[in-house]
Amino acid sequence: MDKYIAIAILAASGILALLASLFNWNWFFNTGNIRAWAGRLGRLRTRWIYGVLGALLILTAIMVLLTATSLSVSPPR
Repeated sequence: MDKYIAIAILAASGILALLASLFNWNWFFNTGNIRAWAGRLGRLRTRWIYGVLGALLILTAIMVLLTATSLSVSPPR
């Protein structure tokens, strides 16, 4: 059960980062740490980085879900 909570957190974080990069949400990119990245790299590059990061988090959640599901199945006798 705990693994599914971790998978949900991974997926939710990825979805949030991906949507923030696609829709250019000011509330997301004006927070402290992200604003520092945007100041160094520029807003467009920061959006690209968070879009790729979000996609990677979503893919990681899917892979962990598939691996956890396949490991839970007991082998036939």
